[in-house]
Amino acid sequence: MEQKDILKRIRGEAGMTQKQFADYFGIPYRTLQDWERGVRHMPDYLLRLFVYKMRMEKLIGDHPEWEE
Repeated sequence: MEQKDILKRIRGEAGMTQKQFADYFGIPYRTLQDWERGVRHMPDYLLRLFVYKMRMEKLIGDHPEWEE
């Protein structure tokens, strides 16, 4: 599975839009779009950080409501 597909899956499992995901992690919206389209390469460690942060927040019950 390609990096862009993994990123889309992570975001999808969180139930977030691209805008919500970008805002939540402090990533420029356009950068996230480029990563998901495969236009730009994302550093590999970021995927692990995204998953880790989301899992930890779910575990401790400290995650924001994604739906507005």
